[in-house]
Amino acid sequence: MSRQLDYDCLDKIFEYLEEDKTTLHSCLLVNRLWREVSVGILWRNIWSFKYSNRVDVISQILSTLIACLPNGSKDLLFKNGIFIETPTYKPPLFNYASYCKVLSVHKIDQMIEYVLENHHIANSSKYLLLQEILKMFMMNQIKSLKSLDYYYSGGNPKRDYYIHFTGFPGAKEYLRNLSELYCSSNIYFKFFHEISQICCNIRTLTIRFKDIISNGLENLIFSQKKLKHLKLIQDPDGMCWSEIIPSLTNHSIKLTKLYLCSYSVNVPLSFIGKYFKTLQELVLSFKSEEAFLDNFDQLQYVTFPRLKVLKFLDECPRFEVLTNFLETNGKNLEELYVANNDNSLNLDIAKFCLNLKSLYTIFKEDEVETLRAILSNCQYLESIGVWCDGEYLNEKEFLENLAKYSSKYFNELRICYVYDGPSEIFPEELEEFFINWKNRIPRKPLSFIIKGCCVKSFENKKENLDVIEKYKRLGIIKKFEIEKFSEE
Repeated sequence: MSRQLDYDCLDKIFEYLEEDKTTLHSCLLVNRLWREVSVGILWRNIWSFKYSNRVDVISQILSTLIACLPNGSKDLLFKNGIFIETPTYKPPLFNYASYCKVLSVHKIDQMIEYVLENHHIANSSKYLLLQEILKMFMMNQIKSLKSLDYYYSGGNPKRDYYIHFTGFPGAKEYLRNLSELYCSSNIYFKFFHEISQICCNIRTLTIRFKDIISNGLENLIFSQKKLKHLKLIQDPDGMCWSEIIPSLTNHSIKLTKLYLCSYSVNVPLSFIGKYFKTLQELVLSFKSEEAFLDNFDQLQYVTFPRLKVLKFLDECPRFEVLTNFLETNGKNLEELYVANNDNSLNLDIAKFCLNLKSLYTIFKEDEVETLRAILSNCQYLESIGVWCDGEYLNEKEFLENLAKYSSKYFNELRICYVYDGPSEIFPEELEEFFINWKNRIPRKPLSFIIKGCCVKSFENKKENLDVIEKYKRLGIIKKFEIEKFSEE
């Protein structure tokens, strides 16, 4: 007699598939129990769906939301000439909108615009359709929306284009426990004033700075009581965040993660050392080398006693300045990401950052001794990411040293390919590395990630993939992935 897995067991299994929307969608079709378990996980954040057929997926999501609309909304849309086919004329099996813990006004707006264009419906109908869908979310008896994504991509939004969804019935209860907000600085000012009154416990706040900073944004920031993570992104033509810095002083002790991204030259960083010395994570993504060279100097001698994670995603400070910073703060770092590097800085990493668990850095082809120094000195290192083509480190030498000198905790290897050439490593060399890894005592199973713009190194080298599969079966490799840079 066959036995079925119960609801709780299936729920735990499907949780691991949360990012794999395609597989979760397939689970809907197995039977009633699988459908009941998977539907909530699938729709929790439906906007993160990675689709291969843009038209089909966008149309399906939007038509399903329209099917969930109350009859009054459907009649209003029909009277205004908005008719989009739904999966069924009967009421849907589930109230799909009620499962959404993430609401992306921006994504819904994009979906509506895309579908209206494909149905040859006037774009002037967009705001009515968006209004009715948002109204449905607010009235859906959900008491705890987790995340709201709402930003305006244009210039100065006109008042007529702002949908006053915070005033819909049920909106205050729906938004009260919001913990994540993603917004742009140019949203109509009433939104910021209303959200400030409703939501005071936002923990993660992301602001994309456009060419306007609306009144009320400062008050929104100041009014938060539990803000832990702050991300400020300045668009190429956007204003700088200088204007809102006074409102950040209220969070000087509570803030643990700060992410700054800017294209501008005149970007202040001194406020970090003044107000946020208790940061645990600092991520800087600066597109202008000139701005970064001048501004990070202000932080080189500041002590951050709790700093565990430091990332420079694009331009880096001058190496002598970063050396001063690492000499002061390197001993506490557990994760370091440096996208632009030289041998002297790598030697400083080996000298000052002895407690690292994760490192992403760049080694040139003549820096094998420096790699060896880092692997030997950083005895808690669990993960490393390097580049291995062109002028950078040779794959064979890298793997040989990794197997010989890496710490007993090491378990994750990331190799990035910048160029589009073939892999220089041969199957027998790859196999030798895994044999050496197999014989390590103690040994941890490896996660092996290959990354690049056009990753032909392994995709088109069947013999290397065969070696990978062999050691996956033997349990030496825990996970193997090939990623594109564009997937980040």
